[in-house]
Order: sequence, then structure tokens, then C-alpha cells
Amino acid sequence: MILNTLSLVNYKNFESQDFEFDTKINCFVGSNGVGKTNALDAIYHLAFGKSYFNPIATQNIKHNEDFFVVDGIFNKNEKTEKIIVSLKRGQKKMIKRNGKAYEKFSDHIGFIPLVIISPADRDLIIEGSDTRRKFIDSVISQSDKTYLNALINYNKVLTQRNALLKYFALNNTFNAQTLEVYNEQLHTYGTTIFKTRKAFLETFIPIFKARYDAISNQNESVDLTYKSDLFDDDLQTLLSKNINKDKALQYTSVGIHKDDLNFQIASYPIKKFGSQGQQKSFLIALKLAQFDFIKQQSGVTPLLLLDDIFDKLDENRVAQIISLVDNDDFGQLFISDTHAERTENVVKQIHQSYKIFKL
Repeated sequence: MILNTLSLVNYKNFESQDFEFDTKINCFVGSNGVGKTNALDAIYHLAFGKSYFNPIATQNIKHNEDFFVVDGIFNKNEKTEKIIVSLKRGQKKMIKRNGKAYEKFSDHIGFIPLVIISPADRDLIIEGSDTRRKFIDSVISQSDKTYLNALINYNKVLTQRNALLKYFALNNTFNAQTLEVYNEQLHTYGTTIFKTRKAFLETFIPIFKARYDAISNQNESVDLTYKSDLFDDDLQTLLSKNINKDKALQYTSVGIHKDDLNFQIASYPIKKFGSQGQQKSFLIALKLAQFDFIKQQSGVTPLLLLDDIFDKLDENRVAQIISLVDNDDFGQLFISDTHAERTENVVKQIHQSYKIFKL
């Protein structure tokens, strides 16, 4: 997968900007606030139809403008693919592939395989379980449409069941039969999601550990463990057992929407016991394992975006990471950094062609 050109109109701080990329390494350099991360986010937008950093779509439109357009020309399996993402205030976002608009955004997910590594990933460690579930979902969804559809349907039914529980409470009523319809649907979709997550992690965890060993020189042991209510019982039974609790809370208290991942270093939670460098290495290993998994599943080498990669890492760890990408496992790389000289010195060590864009 290669991104040949990128054109931005009214995207974040860019009024109008065109980039023509090298097939291997591309570096956006410049001081803070010039738009290095925004350029990476525009590439992410082409792959996922949304920003990695700002979920409010209209906030990605340049101030005092009415719309944005992000346009990319890719080379995938020796075919040229043109992707356009556009948004006009007051209208629905559009994603077009070769001039044809997608009816469902979910149909586009996975078409442009991409992995981003950013300081914002720290949320995976410090935020709640929702962030870690989204990570699992984003990795699996890029190569498994059945999973993505089950997830979309599960969330729809969950919203309906929660609305029903609120209705019961407000109207001082209860209808077990109506609730049972939702329970059955949650059970069907939830079981599919649970089994897929479980199988995914069985494959993913060894890849992640191998990546961490390579970054840390095997100095530390790390682990991921999967937490789910469905290890205790099937979802239909759990929903029945917890009905009184759900009625009191007015929302669904058990299910795969409560799943979590435990991140550990030397058998302790990395959030409390990992240094900043260890946490950063953990996250980079997680994302490189994501890269490996997607490549393995799709047969296409994902784009790799490294946002502010040198932040909070000592030179030794940076050298380890750079040496990892100095081989043919990786395809096209996009890097952002505040220090042009540092970036150039590092990319020169990688025996690949490169371009530096000073913003």
C-alpha cells in the first residue's frame, strides 16, 4: 500500500496544501503548531473516514470556513485508488472511492490498512476500558467484516435495551417479554464478538511480546490479559441474573461492552509501575503488533504513521525502533518531529529513500 499524493483544502490549519510522497519514508518537520500531526491525521482520515485526534467532525474544518476536502491517490495491488473524504457544515460527511460514494462508512474500513503510533496512545494506559476496547475493535475490524457488523448491531441493540430500561423506570412498568427479545439479540451478537476477541488475542499476544522484546532488548517481561463477563457465563444467563441490578441502574450492567485488557509489566499494572519510557515502549510494541497482525490478515502492508515518535524515549530505544523499520517488513512510513536535524540523522541510518517536508 503506497500513498502517492495528498491534497488538503481547509483541513484543520491547512488552507490548501499538496504533497507528493516518497514510496518509503516521509518526514513532516517543523515547530509545534505548524500542522505536522494534522498532515498525519489527514492520512488517517482517508483510511478510517474520521480523525484519530478529534471525534467532532466539524472541528476538523479550518476556522471560518464551511467545508474541508482530503484527497489521496493510493497504489494498492498495482491499482490506482483515489479516496476523497469531505465534509460541509450542516451536511453528512462523504467518503468516495474512485468517484463513487460509499453508502455505509463501515464498507470502507480495512480498504486502506493503516497503523498510527502517537503520544495520544497513552490514553490506552491511563483512560478507562472503553479506549482499550476501541483498540481491539479497530484492529479486528480492519480485516473482519462479520465482526464489524456484529459490533454495530450489538451497540444498536444495547442502546435500545438501555432506552427500554429507562422507560420502565420512568413509567413504573415492566415487560419481561420485550426485554427478552433484546437479550436474545445481545446474546447472539455478543457471543460472536467474545469468541472473535478471544481468538484474536490468542494470536496477537505472542506477536506483541516478541515486538516488546525487540524494543527493550528482552530486559522486561510484559503481558496482556483479556477480561470479560462471558468467561463466567453465557450472555443470556448473565442478563437474566442481573435484571434487578439493570432495572435499578437503568442500563445494561453486563456484556461485552464491559470487556477490558489488563496491561502488565513484570506482573504488575503498567499504569502504576511502568516508567514513562516503559509505557511508551509498551504502546509502540502494541501498535507494531497491530501492524503485523493486519499485514498477516490482509496480505497488504499497512501504512505506518509515527507521530512525535522520539517523545519520552531515550536514544537507545529510538535506535531499536529505527532498526526494526530498516527492513522489508515495513512499507511506507510517515514521521513527524519537531527537530529536522534529528529526524534526518535518524532516517539516514535506514538505508531507504526519503523525503523531508518542512512545514
